[in-house]
Amino acid sequence: MQVASKIFGELTFNKNVMREKLNSEVYEKLISTIQIGKSLDETIAAEVAHAMKEWAILNGATHFTHWFQPQRGGSAEKHDAFISFTDDGQVIERFSAKQLIQSEPDASSFPSGGIRSTFEARGYTAWDPTSPAFLIEAARTRTLVIPSVFLSWTGEVLDIKTPLLRSMRALNKAGIKLQRLLGNRAAKKMIVFAGPEQEYFIVSKKLYDTRPDLRICGRTIFGASPEKGQQMEDHYFGSIHHKVLCYMEDLDLELHRRGIPAKTRHNEVSPNQFEVAPIYEEANLAVDHNLQMMDIMKKVATKHDMVVLLQEKPFAGVNGSGKHVNYSLGDNSGSNYLEPSASPMKNINFLLTLGALLLGVDKYGALLRAAVADAGNDHRLGANEAPPAIMSVYFGEYLTKLLDEIEGVSSWTEQSMANISMGVKNLPKIAKDYSDRNRTSPIAFTGNKFEFRAVGSSQNPSEAVMTMNLLVTYGYEVLEKRISEEKGEIRERAHVVLRDVIKETKRVRFEGNNYSEEWHAEAKKRGLPNSRNTPSAVEAYLKKDAVKLFESHGILSERELRAKVEIKLETYTKTKEIEYRVGVNVARTQILPAVSKQIIMTGNALRKLKECGLDSKLLEADLRCFESLYSEIHERSADLEKILNNGHNVKSSLEHALYLGEEGEKALSALRNVVDQAEKVLSADLWPMAKYQELITAI
Repeated sequence: MQVASKIFGELTFNKNVMREKLNSEVYEKLISTIQIGKSLDETIAAEVAHAMKEWAILNGATHFTHWFQPQRGGSAEKHDAFISFTDDGQVIERFSAKQLIQSEPDASSFPSGGIRSTFEARGYTAWDPTSPAFLIEAARTRTLVIPSVFLSWTGEVLDIKTPLLRSMRALNKAGIKLQRLLGNRAAKKMIVFAGPEQEYFIVSKKLYDTRPDLRICGRTIFGASPEKGQQMEDHYFGSIHHKVLCYMEDLDLELHRRGIPAKTRHNEVSPNQFEVAPIYEEANLAVDHNLQMMDIMKKVATKHDMVVLLQEKPFAGVNGSGKHVNYSLGDNSGSNYLEPSASPMKNINFLLTLGALLLGVDKYGALLRAAVADAGNDHRLGANEAPPAIMSVYFGEYLTKLLDEIEGVSSWTEQSMANISMGVKNLPKIAKDYSDRNRTSPIAFTGNKFEFRAVGSSQNPSEAVMTMNLLVTYGYEVLEKRISEEKGEIRERAHVVLRDVIKETKRVRFEGNNYSEEWHAEAKKRGLPNSRNTPSAVEAYLKKDAVKLFESHGILSERELRAKVEIKLETYTKTKEIEYRVGVNVARTQILPAVSKQIIMTGNALRKLKECGLDSKLLEADLRCFESLYSEIHERSADLEKILNNGHNVKSSLEHALYLGEEGEKALSALRNVVDQAEKVLSADLWPMAKYQELITAI
């Protein structure tokens, strides 16, 4: 048996390895870059590169790669061998400081949103020293993996990691400035923590192989509801199937070897749906670990003859999968700004951080919706299993009453400020039993953190964390400016500003059922945006105030934002086109032939019955039913194909995406309805692929 503490991080160039391999001066400089945010001293790069190479080769590595996160999703890597020639032609292993710091992969085929032409292939990856290098394993060798950012030759952003790192810097600047105003001298660096809870489905590889829609699209295009789905509510937190537990055992082992702190594993709501959750880490590392986790989950599953599905809605009629991102922030002193305390000043900081997020969500909530927008997540959001597309904040009954009390104070005294501080201090003791968790809220306060529940299971959580950072940065700046303009003692000034902020942002606070029709109507009255699909959601990036927000904090330029929107629209459009083509192809090449066979079988049975001098009106009715299904499937597939062809006549990428997302979904839904009807009445041995009942129960 492998003990986690013995193997944890054995494939990672972690602090223990650094301390062993580097001299003390180089080690301290590198740690200062990682922990305090100092600029990398490039004079140490050669020694770090040498130490990395020696450690990697000692552990079986033959290649190295810069590992980055293109805007297409997932991660990317190009492997180079360590081998090089000496002047006299001898082969040696070499890894230079230049190779560590920067690489130049061909960038021509990565999405750029028009930011560069296809023939302009040059792109650069640059080492991110704040995320540790690690090893990936093949059959006989290993590869040294260097987490990196990805930029164009002109320095424009081509990846998802760079905006996250920039948002950290922006939040640090705004947060430290506010802390200085509040008298906090201990804070040197703001630190954001994240913990993405990863939901996923597991299906049998044998059954998966019968489903072209699952193999190509990651989700089922067709499928009648199973007789037994999740209605008995017997899967959630139930006994874990032995085969799945064996998979989880291997998964935990592989995650721990890579220094990924997997903590929790359990059955989720839907049959064959599960969750793995980590211990919270610094956000940039948490994101990198989540991307590694998704890759490792799939690889481990293949060893068990299973397939992991990360698509947000692989099956209709049962819950989809999300990635609840737990978010908190503090500083290098160990303080968590979302943790109530016995200290009155820390409690003011707690309340101001709540106020900062409220200001950000009130002004820029649409950006949070845009950050989680894609074709897969659109199927999940608002489906009574995930929060709606309306961004609101839930605090719980106790904290809501406390905020209402602050709002109602007309003038501040020592006693009133002390009462508020005592209320915050008592929050952990009272709130856990005072109100239930609101699982319908997209942004819920859960004790000492916020849980952003709208992130999709397959998505890179970087965009969600980056957006949360940016919204809090905006809020901190507003608070710092307003408090500076007030007169009086700092605590009183902070409370006065906080009271006004609570009043101004009340529209984004909601404690009820976010699924209810009443809330949707109320949210509309409050003027809260509600983008139903990705094409309408991503337009938020191009609003004037949003562009100004991104540019003023050095996150993305207007040109980069426009490219980002184009990439999201292009990805959405291509996803829809693939799904619709698969729908048409499966209907014509698998479903229609199956119905045709059923018609022949039924017709032959009816003919033989008549030859015996018997008649059956029920058999005749069945034959007419099968023929009607055949005709309608044929017609509906032609309608969907027409939508696909007409889409190319639409001029702009936005119009194309909207057309496919609206008209295309209607056409696919119409085709699906009749195909699913056919599944329910055709002979089981004629149906060409595994049914839902098998997929969500068999392993």
